Amino acid sequence: MLIPLVTIAAILGDSAGYWFGNKIGAPLLERNTRFFRHEHLEHAREFYERHGVLAVVLARFIPVVRTFAPIVAGMARMRYRLFLSYNVIGGLLWGAGVTFLGYYLGEKFPFVSQYLTPIILVVIGITCIPILWEAYKQLPKKR
Repeated sequence: MLIPLVTIAAILGDSAGYWFGNKIGAPLLERNTRFFRHEHLEHAREFYERHGVLAVVLARFIPVVRTFAPIVAGMARMRYRLFLSYNVIGGLLWGAGVTFLGYYLGEKFPFVSQYLTPIILVVIGITCIPILWEAYKQLPKKR
């Protein structure tokens, strides 16, 4: 019973984040205030055009990023149908997959509970590799 509820909650939560970003966030960035700049919105739009699927699906597995990815997708005016399809895929992988994996590993391999923190840290580290790689590629080249 937990797996479908977590999956539905994950999908609805990101949909709410998308709506929030679309209705409230985008107008903030279009004003060019001290903290909200129009060029940030343009960078977000370009990013979601190039990496939409990765941003929405993989962001689920990265703490903190998972909170802001749907909001930024809404701000960047990513097409909602496209966002929703990626959101459902991500919600299934994260909500159902992680819940099932936690249950299965806890039942079949009792030692997992002893090493849960290091395992979680390794998983977080692995999921951060694409972000770090993209950041590295964006560094100015030495001339």
